[in-house]
Amino acid sequence: MMQRRSARMKRVVCIAAVWSAVLFSCARDAWATNDRTPVAAGLREGVHQASPDAAETADAAPVVLPGAYQFALQAAGPDALPYRIMVSPPTEPADERGHPVLYVLDGNATFASFHEARRMQSKLYGKAIIVAVGYPTDEPLDFKRRSHDFSPQPAASQHAKPASSGSHTRPLLGGDGAFTAFLRDVLMPEIARRHPVDPAQQSVFGHSFGGMYALHVLFTAPSLFTHYVAVSPSLWWQDRYLIAEEQHFTAQVKDGTFKPVRHSVLVLAGGAETPQTLQDAQAQAVRLQALSGFGLRTHYAALPDETHISVPTAAIAMVLRQVFSARQR
Repeated sequence: MMQRRSARMKRVVCIAAVWSAVLFSCARDAWATNDRTPVAAGLREGVHQASPDAAETADAAPVVLPGAYQFALQAAGPDALPYRIMVSPPTEPADERGHPVLYVLDGNATFASFHEARRMQSKLYGKAIIVAVGYPTDEPLDFKRRSHDFSPQPAASQHAKPASSGSHTRPLLGGDGAFTAFLRDVLMPEIARRHPVDPAQQSVFGHSFGGMYALHVLFTAPSLFTHYVAVSPSLWWQDRYLIAEEQHFTAQVKDGTFKPVRHSVLVLAGGAETPQTLQDAQAQAVRLQALSGFGLRTHYAALPDETHISVPTAAIAMVLRQVFSARQR
């Protein structure tokens, strides 16, 4: 009797030890990734968007994007606001150079489409990382914050305009310098801390105001990224302020100050957009194509029947090929 009781006690102790090891392992993994949360299709965790059919969907839960994660990241400075960073991580190990990375602006609007396009084509883009820069909102676009982040300092004439008109408040402008510092000094080092990245294969994608910002970075800090994608860029903004920056960039390329031998630019627009948008985008690409003799690759395409709103997602397959298939050496 005593022997059987002793044997049972040994089995209980062994089972308890196994469960303790399992629980410790799970806790250790949780501690290691405690700042990662699943991407819940643009929704704040635990929060459901209001719906006219709320009573019929009381048991519903947000749709989680498999394989993706998100975290909050604060820019430097006492008045800095947080960003929602959404990551589509690689599914294959990096080679000796590291993973190529595509940074997508207005991440709330397009991250799910980029992530699923990369997953569906994992045989082609399994080594790639997509990082969407978004805002803590359930809306596709945060109009006020993107207007600030992607725009230059207002011209003197704009400073004289009233800040508000009736119930509409004019968004604060002029934050492109601070946003560039956030990308360069905060976000990109954080992604490099989490994943081994290839510093020679960093790309940026922007649409509309974001496309304008992508070209601004190309013209003023061209070494920050290797591949630039500007979709329907707002080239008309502030009396075409980008022209002066472009002229300075062109001079740097021609005098050898900047050598764009590994750089590329993709300018896109929707075929159903306004004539001005199509003409401006094509003219921008033509001017940059004139620098091909110095190594800069530039391509322009108008996607038939796409509007200003539909063209970003329609362009995703072309964008992935452009930035992730380039040979560097």
